[in-house]
Amino acid sequence: MEELIGKSLFFGVAVSVVGYEAGLWIKKRVKSPLCNPLFISIAFVMVMLGIFRVDYDDYYEGGKYLSYLLTPATVCLAVPLYQQMELLKKNWAAVITAIASGVFSSLATVFIMSKLFGFTHEQYVTLLPKSITTAIGMGVSEKLEGIVTVTVVVIIITGILGNVIAEGVFKLFRIQNPIAKGLALGTSAHAIGTAKAMELGEIEGAMSSLSIVVSGILTVAAAPLFAGLL
Repeated sequence: MEELIGKSLFFGVAVSVVGYEAGLWIKKRVKSPLCNPLFISIAFVMVMLGIFRVDYDDYYEGGKYLSYLLTPATVCLAVPLYQQMELLKKNWAAVITAIASGVFSSLATVFIMSKLFGFTHEQYVTLLPKSITTAIGMGVSEKLEGIVTVTVVVIIITGILGNVIAEGVFKLFRIQNPIAKGLALGTSAHAIGTAKAMELGEIEGAMSSLSIVVSGILTVAAAPLFAGLL
């Protein structure tokens, strides 16, 4: 029975969708940033795979069909950006400066932490792409000879953490400007942060969408330079 469930083409899709819907249901009722739907869905999938003793490869046979939607979903992020094009033109200098500062801060933080904790070069370059989207981050990690699988995990954790603490950080530092909120989320927490930005408003979502692309490009260019520092 367990083997039949694991081999089922739709098991991966079903358990992923059910887990995320459960996460949304819990978040609506608990209304806490700690109840992140993505985090809950990940935990749910892990539990279900353990209960039914399903290998990850078998789960992915069905789950990969959800991954196919990642590209069109990413392209759709251009829509809110296009709608806020005039706002972007008026603030382009501040926008570029903010994104560049975010990328530099991310890379510099990884370097400092690696020095403090005595990381090896391989561990160091594995963490460098932590704040950019998975597709780009995997390529950067592979090129720098990092551990790609660990990079993926770190990117996901970074995104979830940014999504969860975003509103608290904005309140703590009294950040009210929607452009600043969007740029901060997109630059530090990539697509998962952008999901939170979309919840906050159209301007936040548009700026965060832009940040994903620009921060990814800047990281691709700057990561090899930082890799040579350790």
